[in-house]
Amino acid sequence: MTGTVYLVGSGPGDPDLLTVKARRLLDEADVVLHDKLPGPEILGLIPEEKREDVGKRAGGDRTPQSVTNERLVELAEAGETVVRLKGGDPFVFGRGGEEAAYLADHGIDFEVVPAVTSAIAGPAVAGIPVTHRDHASSVSFVTGHEDPTKEESAVDWEALAATGGTIVVLMGVGKLPDYTAALREAGMDPDTPVALVERATWPDQQVATGTLDTIVDARDEVGISPPAITVIGDVAGERERLAEFLHGYGTDAADGEDDG
Repeated sequence: MTGTVYLVGSGPGDPDLLTVKARRLLDEADVVLHDKLPGPEILGLIPEEKREDVGKRAGGDRTPQSVTNERLVELAEAGETVVRLKGGDPFVFGRGGEEAAYLADHGIDFEVVPAVTSAIAGPAVAGIPVTHRDHASSVSFVTGHEDPTKEESAVDWEALAATGGTIVVLMGVGKLPDYTAALREAGMDPDTPVALVERATWPDQQVATGTLDTIVDARDEVGISPPAITVIGDVAGERERLAEFLHGYGTDAADGEDDG
């Protein structure tokens, strides 16, 4: 009999933020194909003999998506119960939609197990609400790492600059100078607060804060590297107000200079 594939989100990285269903499926699975992003504590819950690393890392080792797709089908056709474990939510810049379509095209049963997306959890644990009645009534989620085969960017930074809401950029550490410049050129105030949250909820979480004008220097000063979330908008300024009383992940880490 053909097995089932579960497209499972692991949340931002803290095992305590796994859903009950995700945790149960990790125990029951025959094989877990995982990304780089679930984090060491979550991956440590999975016996090594059940784990297959099919992750991608900007500038590092990469498993082609076609190989991952084919492996999912191969394992399911062999009757295995397969968990495809992803960082964050599988359908938020996680290529879960592509994998679901591939499984459907090959007649493989699958189930999607949603999770807390790092696009919301990352800012939250750093003391940044992505919406706020005083600051932002909307939030836009944007990838900072588009498909390199695209002829031109599908992200309209000029339109985003005009929304007045919060902009959350995933996978955008390397391109930070480009899109902050694009937003300034589109008319966004250079003093708009910006924050970078690296490895949200991981033991080594750290945060850099600044403005649209200063965040690149703050990134370099703190030493932010992928994976990280960028939050652009007045809500990012809330961290300074809350930081003294904020407990939890990485609260001992110093921020970069905030000139806003």
